Amino acid sequence: MSLRLRLLLAAGGVALVALVVADVATYTSLRSFLYGQVDASLRSTLVPASPAPPGRPARVGAPGALPASVGSVGGTPGPVRRLRSPSSAGGAFVEVRAGDGAVLLEHQAHGPSGEAEPPPALPSDLPSATSGPVFFTAGSTVHGDSQFRVGVAAGPDGTTVIAALPLDATVTTLRQLVLIELLVTGAALVIAAALGWWLVRAALRPLSAMESTAASIAAGRLEARVPGEDERTEVGRLAGALNAMLARIAEAFAARDATEAELRFSEERMRRFVADASHELRTPLAAVSAYAELFSLGADRRPEDLGRVMRGIEGESARMAHLVEDLVLLARLDEGRPLERQAVDLTELADEAVRAAAVVGPAWPVSLAPGERVEAVGDRERLRQVLDNLLGNVRSHTPAGTPTVVRVTADGSEAVVEVADTGPGMEADDAVRVFDRFFRADPSRARRTGGAGLGLSIVAAIVHAHGGEVSVHTAPGSGATFRVQLPLAAGPGTPGGPGGWAQ
Repeated sequence: MSLRLRLLLAAGGVALVALVVADVATYTSLRSFLYGQVDASLRSTLVPASPAPPGRPARVGAPGALPASVGSVGGTPGPVRRLRSPSSAGGAFVEVRAGDGAVLLEHQAHGPSGEAEPPPALPSDLPSATSGPVFFTAGSTVHGDSQFRVGVAAGPDGTTVIAALPLDATVTTLRQLVLIELLVTGAALVIAAALGWWLVRAALRPLSAMESTAASIAAGRLEARVPGEDERTEVGRLAGALNAMLARIAEAFAARDATEAELRFSEERMRRFVADASHELRTPLAAVSAYAELFSLGADRRPEDLGRVMRGIEGESARMAHLVEDLVLLARLDEGRPLERQAVDLTELADEAVRAAAVVGPAWPVSLAPGERVEAVGDRERLRQVLDNLLGNVRSHTPAGTPTVVRVTADGSEAVVEVADTGPGMEADDAVRVFDRFFRADPSRARRTGGAGLGLSIVAAIVHAHGGEVSVHTAPGSGATFRVQLPLAAGPGTPGGPGGWAQ
């Protein structure tokens, strides 16, 4: 059973109960009022007046006295006397009974045409009326569906006066009321059901929208949201709660997708890294194996060959050791191992790197642009490695005689180190991948164009570990400028300033 139908049935049931209670209350009140009017009419016939003097008949309608039209009654009951309707009794049936139940007088009610009405069917044992008039309802002796309202009062000398009025008009009125109540109740229920159905549909329209939205989300549209948010209504608050839940679910799915994408990228990078490392290690290992084979073929007996073999093995071993050290450094940086944190004078560090580069590669002129002292927080040895790798990259990828300038400046809250050369530059596609591991612009991977392709990867890893960024600005024929941005050190007197650096 749907929610709409349940709500409609519940509202209809409440309305039906309310209407039935109202109908019963109305019927009961009217019946009591009408019967009260009849009882008042009977009471006017039965209520006594002042007692009659001796030798004179009692006034009409007085309990404890006989009607005046009947006259006085002796102590011994005689035959029943039937009278025509006296003016005092009107259309009421009146009967007087002796103490032993014998009927002394009887007055029959007459209808509008003057014909006598059938008398009521009185019980043989009338209720006691010693404390006042008693009223009850009785049937007719002729017509089973006719009813009379009967009043009983105590008369003189132990007699009992009985008065009755027909209830035909009262019963007809009550039946008309029941018929009207049935018609009105039925019509009210029909109208209430139609109006209730419309109101329920209008009230549950937001739920229908929620149902459609839920179906869309189940179909894969996670961006769908429930309409009708309103803090003033229960359905509106439900819509708001559902939208908040859907937003969190969407965020969770987005985070999961991002994590999966990162894991796939990391897996792919690790696969490529292993392949490149294997490729880089294969060459020196093959060279060492070749030198060992020469040694086994008799080079140990020829001094000139023996020296060449040993120098070759030593050189290839050094290359492998350098490559392994670079791989170990990258692995440590990837693991997020903490670096040393202290104040580093980048201007002084750049001057040292420039002097060392001039000694290592005198064919590539390099100079330090004048500037103020700039300090950053970091690992002095690793930051020096950044400068050495950048200057070594110039020697590996530019022709001899290419001038290089190193600049150290402060830009806001960042320290900036730039290494700019006037070499041949790089293509845009190569510039995008220049910091990838084992990447070399030369597709042949020739040794003469550089090492293993880890130098700039190490630069990027070290800079990122210091919370900085590294970028390259280049174009074919316009040289290349590598820009390193690091957080500036705090000034004197501030937390972490000179004299308070974490070691």
